Amino acid sequence: MDTSSRRIRHTDTPPPRTGNSETAVLRGFLDYLRDSLAAKVEGAPEPQVRRAAVPSGTNLLGLLNHLTYVERATFLGARITDWPATFDASPSHTAADVVTRYRESVTAANEVLDRCADPGAPLPRSRPGEPAPTVRWALAHMIEETGRHAGHADILRELIDGSTGR
Repeated sequence: MDTSSRRIRHTDTPPPRTGNSETAVLRGFLDYLRDSLAAKVEGAPEPQVRRAAVPSGTNLLGLLNHLTYVERATFLGARITDWPATFDASPSHTAADVVTRYRESVTAANEVLDRCADPGAPLPRSRPGEPAPTVRWALAHMIEETGRHAGHADILRELIDGSTGR
């Protein structure tokens, strides 16, 4: 597919300059990735934002919907019983709805993190029979998960309208 005539170039946002503590660095990079991914979905046209561009069925809106559930499970203790279903955004939800739900989940997750001073301590959530992960593990996991899907989103958005950059 030739997108050269419609390529939209955005200036890349450089990695964040954060505080010196371990937690400040991890949170700074996680927020950077969160913002980059949400920006890939904002303004993406319907129905292309839902269209699978690869055989697995992965689509831009589904990625952000999935990460909403991952944020809730990791930081808020939500129990997710059907992970594959989290990649499917409801047809009744617009891209703006999915972005809003994602940003609300991120805000709630950050409120939990704001109360966590020790990166080695468990997150303050409970799931009977399951120990909570440490703050450090949760942040590292979310950086990995969000970064992985942000890379997918970069490619999917470029295929939709030629938009590149963070």
